[in-house]
Amino acid sequence: MEHKLIFLDIDGTLTPPGTNTPPDSAMQAVRRAQALGHRIFLCTGRNQGMLAPVLSLGFEGAVASAGGYVFAGKDVLFDCPMTAQQCDLGMRLLKENGVIRTIESRDRTWSDEDLTGFLSMMPEGNSELERWRKKLSEELGILPMKEYDGRPLYKIVFMCHTLSQLEPARRAMEEDFHFVIQDSQFPGCINGEMINRKFDKGRGVRIIAEALGFSLEDTIGFGDSMNDLEMIQTTGISVCMDNGSPELKKISSMVCPAVTEDGLSWAFHKLGLLEE
Repeated sequence: MEHKLIFLDIDGTLTPPGTNTPPDSAMQAVRRAQALGHRIFLCTGRNQGMLAPVLSLGFEGAVASAGGYVFAGKDVLFDCPMTAQQCDLGMRLLKENGVIRTIESRDRTWSDEDLTGFLSMMPEGNSELERWRKKLSEELGILPMKEYDGRPLYKIVFMCHTLSQLEPARRAMEEDFHFVIQDSQFPGCINGEMINRKFDKGRGVRIIAEALGFSLEDTIGFGDSMNDLEMIQTTGISVCMDNGSPELKKISSMVCPAVTEDGLSWAFHKLGLLEE
């Protein structure tokens, strides 16, 4: 078959939420597809620092920070942090309204210190909640907010109890930022992220495809949550994990088994990516 350019979300797609370790079946499928000439990139909300342990498994590059930082090998293809003014305004308005913030530079991540208490009240479930619940631990190296050193930010992840808490920031910043809210919510928990309108995962896919000389018809995207929407809308073939968003499933080309049920391996076989 024609060589394909493949994009994999991490949390809930390549790995169980909040971990850096893909199922063995997934990595076997990835390596077999690479050996046959397919090109495979990560496409994730994680910043470069948080995705580094997964990148080291043999991926060529990534659409990182939800599209804000895009690289192939050592070549940086796109780099678009917030301005200092945007960062200061967003941080202030969210804090003033009791919103829990997790902020991401290119290589580091900080979180409000009361995130642990907030998450302890939440039930198990949604991949984004699981990611932040678990990643206060050391695996992704999330630092306390008091250690934030002012370096440029690409994204602000938010958690709060009501949509009204987001309204001041939305009114001030929605012209420049999408407020992406996950559609699998629990009572009393609004979980999402502020994404600069100058980029998204779909634009990141286009940037890498153009750099490598692939048509979009020969791209395949794998995701599980609504922050994968633009990737799913952009790639020639789109695959949603069975553990993923009901809304994302509706618009994807196909749905594969869950990440914990060898879903990537199943889909790679189904799409003919493992055949000579």
